[in-house]
Amino acid sequence: MKKTALLAALVLLSFSGLMLHYRIHPFMVVDKLHPGISTFDGTLFLDALLPLTNLLLVTALFMSRKTAVYGYLLNGMLVIFGTILMAHFSIAEIMARSIPFPAMLINSTLPDICICWADFFVGKALYDSYLKDSP
Repeated sequence: MKKTALLAALVLLSFSGLMLHYRIHPFMVVDKLHPGISTFDGTLFLDALLPLTNLLLVTALFMSRKTAVYGYLLNGMLVIFGTILMAHFSIAEIMARSIPFPAMLINSTLPDICICWADFFVGKALYDSYLKDSP
């Protein structure tokens, strides 16, 4: 597979992860006193830093053969952190609401975690393609 197609897949997965993340943790929240005005919530913006880093920095690092190893390392770290944090969020939410077992998979962050890991494996394939072309 060509590197440009893998890089495009990495960008699309990262962007879709960021949009899914924004749907769960919107950092532009509607002001309760003034319903027509949205305000910036810095604590919720911190939640968006991992997917934003994945979209911008990891993609930039994978654009060059020299920095692809750092992109692969950072991508792996972000996937591990994201998996742990999303699983914790999901387990805490499920326990707090006493969701029945069949609905756990649908109401959990398991699909989001799968997207995160798909992003990692696309990054791995991209990194492997750089290794294959090395002299």
